[in-house]
Amino acid sequence: MRVLIVDDEPLARARLASLLAECSDVEVVGSVGDGDAAMAALGDLQPDVLLLDINMPGLTGTALAQRLAGRKRPLVVFCTAYENHALHAFDLGAVDYLLKPVRLERLNEALQRAGQRLQQMPRETVSYLHGRLRGEQVRVALNDVVSLVAEEKYVVVQHRGGQLLLEESLRQLEEAYPQQLIRLHRNCLVPSQRLVGLKTLADGRVLARLSGTEFTPEVSRRNLPTLRKLLRMG
Repeated sequence: MRVLIVDDEPLARARLASLLAECSDVEVVGSVGDGDAAMAALGDLQPDVLLLDINMPGLTGTALAQRLAGRKRPLVVFCTAYENHALHAFDLGAVDYLLKPVRLERLNEALQRAGQRLQQMPRETVSYLHGRLRGEQVRVALNDVVSLVAEEKYVVVQHRGGQLLLEESLRQLEEAYPQQLIRLHRNCLVPSQRLVGLKTLADGRVLARLSGTEFTPEVSRRNLPTLRKLLRMG
């Protein structure tokens, strides 16, 4: 089980990491200090479970959970010092609600519940893009893709391991993966899970913020309403 710790207190993150080291079949894939950093890390880290604080600067734990409510993964286990958010937390689909200081026994119970829910989920098939790298045919998992940009005869795929050239057009890829790829511009597609925010420049242009990269492609006015709606829905 891949676990991401999200808490603005370094000591709280360290304590959770120490407790998780005593839990079986658990891998701590990251530890971040706020909800915005968590959203930015999801695409690369692919956690199964978030151990999520509620009161944090910026994007709060409940706001983050609300954005994730429509996704199968990651599941959310709240870890907080406050009792009065429990009802709202379970309304958001949280697996469990742990009060600080978190005890190892309760943490194990929460992870067991998360594991049972994960086992009940249908297995997701991995989609691959097939292209060329230095003349050789290779493939890359769509989950690892950062962006797809049309350049002359090919589509250049940026992914976690480098680049790949595809002969399919952006339109063909968009039609093949309508639930996974979104269009930013006539020359650019990105996996929907990579989109974490939008940045408006002084000249009115809007750039997309993507997890796992510093690349900030421009968003066309035509596609801007769809992207804003997607971010609101999480």
